[in-house]
Amino acid sequence: MGLFDTLAKNALGSMLGGSSKQDPAAMLSGLLSEAGGIEGLMGQFQSAGFGSQFASWVSTGENQPLSEDQMHSAIGAEALQGLASKLGMNTGTVLPLLAQFLPQVIDKLTPQGQIADNHPSSGQLQSVLTSVISSSLGGLFGGRK
Repeated sequence: MGLFDTLAKNALGSMLGGSSKQDPAAMLSGLLSEAGGIEGLMGQFQSAGFGSQFASWVSTGENQPLSEDQMHSAIGAEALQGLASKLGMNTGTVLPLLAQFLPQVIDKLTPQGQIADNHPSSGQLQSVLTSVISSSLGGLFGGRK
């Protein structure tokens, strides 16, 4: 349950104004900015050989998963370490969270099956993260999935 405890503590803590080094919405915003927005991040995944998986997250169909190793290859060691540092976590904790939640976040940021807003606002990111995490936590407790 360590991963769940970490996820719940950090996700719920940030939603409730808790004290991680940087909230996940700001971290995600930074990741997108460094990549050149959603389109830039898509380019990173394409370059790493995972373009079809990323495209599935944007499309209106089912999201194709990526393993932690694949996510690591697509994001890159330096960016992953930067994310972990900003969140006050280690990369071994951040990587499975990215593998689990990034497909859902990209999916919710592109509800029409296309990238309409390459650089979503912090408010949009916070709203999407709250929705994704709430529905994931709800699924763990028998709620909607």
